[in-house]
Amino acid sequence: MKNFNRFGSGVVSVLVTLGLPVQPVLAQQAGAGQPESILPEAPASPAPARAPDQTPAAPAAVQSSAPADVQTVSKPVVQQLFVSEPVMSWSLADANALLATIEGIGSEGLIPADYKPGDLQAAIAAGEGDALDALASQVFGWLIEDLRDGRTPMKDRVQWFAVDPDQDKMPTAQIMAQALSEHDVTGVVDKLAPTNPDYAALKAEFNATPEEDTAKRALIQANMDRWRWLKRDLGEVYLMTNVPEFQLRLVVKNKIIRTYKTVVGKPGRTATPQLAETVSAVVFNPTWTVPQSIVKGEGLGQKVLNNPVWARNAGYKATKAANGMVYVVQQPGPTNSLGLVKIDMPNPHAIYLHDTPAKWAFNKKVRAFSHGCIRTERAVELGMTMAILGAQMPASEVADISSSRKYTKVAMTRTFPVYLTYFTYARSIDGDLKAFDDIYGRDKPVLASFTQPRELKTTQRKSDEEVIKLDNPL
Repeated sequence: MKNFNRFGSGVVSVLVTLGLPVQPVLAQQAGAGQPESILPEAPASPAPARAPDQTPAAPAAVQSSAPADVQTVSKPVVQQLFVSEPVMSWSLADANALLATIEGIGSEGLIPADYKPGDLQAAIAAGEGDALDALASQVFGWLIEDLRDGRTPMKDRVQWFAVDPDQDKMPTAQIMAQALSEHDVTGVVDKLAPTNPDYAALKAEFNATPEEDTAKRALIQANMDRWRWLKRDLGEVYLMTNVPEFQLRLVVKNKIIRTYKTVVGKPGRTATPQLAETVSAVVFNPTWTVPQSIVKGEGLGQKVLNNPVWARNAGYKATKAANGMVYVVQQPGPTNSLGLVKIDMPNPHAIYLHDTPAKWAFNKKVRAFSHGCIRTERAVELGMTMAILGAQMPASEVADISSSRKYTKVAMTRTFPVYLTYFTYARSIDGDLKAFDDIYGRDKPVLASFTQPRELKTTQRKSDEEVIKLDNPL
């Protein structure tokens, strides 16, 4: 019960905020009713809910020209095709509604000139027919694409690996057909704009900012577009970290329930990429397989082999393979580099959320020290909350697992989306709109793209940059 006594007040606070029963948590009653989940229904995971004492096997050696703790994963070249817009029949009334929508689209941070208002006006004057159908369908398709997916070309979204599913759920042809059948072209804006209130706050700030303040308007415009790169509706319950803010949020029904300071990747090859993933499990008392850059490069392997008493006290175990390769695994405990909790969110980049023994870093203003993973303040509290809600486990069992000092993996039966985002102008955790330092220099290409004519969309869904896989969370 040690960890519940230490972190339980935060867990109880979350449950109270969610309106869930807390008496079973406070009383620690065996067999007490579990809290009703506030998560959307999802298929049960085929994996067992708990897998104690499963220590990950030592990884195979990786041949790479990159540093030993950084693997560059080569990707096949995929030909990207230009997107073609469907052609539908347009009445003059619908075409005029489209023209009015285009002329007012600046309020959404988009550029009316991108959608050929002059040409559309001329086509309307010429009357209904093939020419109007072709032009109106084309520019309306472009407007749908930009509102739904963002205007910024994919090549200018640095380290953007969060695939937006909106174009699959709301195909352009479906949106266009509905707008024309209902004669509600203007309504497409409401159908496609991000539902998050932070986007609405940015929009209001953008429209309240004087035209003369071009720098501020451009920054807001770029960050409004970043919201469109994400799923339109992020879900009822999710985790989100804004990398430049160094904060993680637990959000329920668009309300921030808890916040946690974070430490993110150092600029350069260890910068944290932008992802949209799913939490699959919480690992309590994790082990850490030490990267070869430390095992071999810093001599830790031989030190562990030659000093068994020191190694045992420091929590290290070493094995030597037949080929002479030494592998070192740090055992569970408060000094483990991953701390007491690791939150799994499978992805090709090997990025995850985790605890850390280096609590001092959370007191720094600029917290970009990691090799890409997200070190999370009060991670034990967060992990316990997720185990209770996502695996529907009694709080007493979660507390016992957490304090056991044994590696235990708790699989989620109901999953949490987690978004690693990058907003340089946004609402802070306090609810105030403010600018954040562009720590990775990712604003420049986005801002530049808005000074250029709109580029035709392609079938590319995420950055085609190399995937840098990091196995050192320090």
